[in-house]
Amino acid sequence: MQITKTISETREALATSGSHKKIGFVPTMGALHKGHLSLVEKCHLESDFTVVSIYLNPAQFGPQEDLNRYPRNLERDIDLLRSYDADLIFTPDDVQMYPEGYCTWVKVEGLSDILCGASRPGHFRGVATIVLKLIHIINPNLMFMGMKDYQQIIVLEKMIQDLNLETKIVRCPIIRESDGLAISSRNAYLGPEERQRATCLINALKTAQKMVNDGCLDSKILISEAENIIRESDGKIDYIKIVDSSTLQELAEVKSNAKMLLAVYIGNTRLIDNIELLS
Repeated sequence: MQITKTISETREALATSGSHKKIGFVPTMGALHKGHLSLVEKCHLESDFTVVSIYLNPAQFGPQEDLNRYPRNLERDIDLLRSYDADLIFTPDDVQMYPEGYCTWVKVEGLSDILCGASRPGHFRGVATIVLKLIHIINPNLMFMGMKDYQQIIVLEKMIQDLNLETKIVRCPIIRESDGLAISSRNAYLGPEERQRATCLINALKTAQKMVNDGCLDSKILISEAENIIRESDGKIDYIKIVDSSTLQELAEVKSNAKMLLAVYIGNTRLIDNIELLS
């Protein structure tokens, strides 16, 4: 396993070891958990050379968000990746990724301003920019991403399509705890009582899914029931939407490719999740 800190080192390592191989890539912000490791495992199975980046990207955090307290443990992350047979770990710093005078940004119009983008202005500009930079540095054939951050996948797939990039995103399933809570680095912020209440997200999604399978297709009714479940657990709703899974446009009535997406605050911690409504 190689560990690189600079762009030039990374490109040299890939030219030496990754040349003529199918390169798989897992971009992360560190604080690795079972969700990340499932991506690495799938990458290792479907690629010849597995690259993982660990970079806490400041550009995707707003001024009042949790950049300063976001969990960091690089040594632990590297130990975990070693046990999952990663071939190359790229751990750049801000000077590498945003050198002095940096002023170029990527924005995917429309898709970046709704849902999480409406609540977190500039977030997807930061995501699209850093992922594009990483793709140019690593030049992966496949990039493995989890479905919990579903809007992120749609934004990045559109960027890849519009900019004629050859990297393909491999969508990977949400990894959940035994009680259904989607695994996230931010779960570490939850106290014991908040952790119990956080299951209201999956309960709301599963209830809506069951209602659809029982014949209810009216989005207003489904969202209202999901809202009630969240509020019963003292969750603060950022949004609950039913959208077309390809375009993220809101749907008045559930159809075959409908998803329910939600973002909810449990205490001060913002959590997201989603589900296909027609199972």
